[in-house]
Amino acid sequence: MHLMVIRAWERGMKGETLTRAELTEAVHEEVGLTRQDCGGLVERTLDLVAEALENGETVKLSGFGVFQVRAKRARMGRNPKTGEPAEIEPRRVIGFRASQVMKARIDRALSD
Repeated sequence: MHLMVIRAWERGMKGETLTRAELTEAVHEEVGLTRQDCGGLVERTLDLVAEALENGETVKLSGFGVFQVRAKRARMGRNPKTGEPAEIEPRRVIGFRASQVMKARIDRALSD
């Protein structure tokens, strides 16, 4: 997995994105299961995170960070085309806060 993280940082420096296929490949290289099984593991993990967030639960991944659903209040905004005031409806958003461990890893990687 460390190689995958290094590749992800390199892509991030180039403005690229880490995909599900690349996650699947990294798990395959690390664990040695079939690509199909690894793809299933990646998909199931992402499904579990999504399901927890749908239920309003907080998802804490130690050493990585916390995903949390937050409620946003209704507020007044402006229509960007017309400049007219417009009410923005209340909504729920997903927030992510990186752990101190992850922040330190990224800081070290980007400072090199």
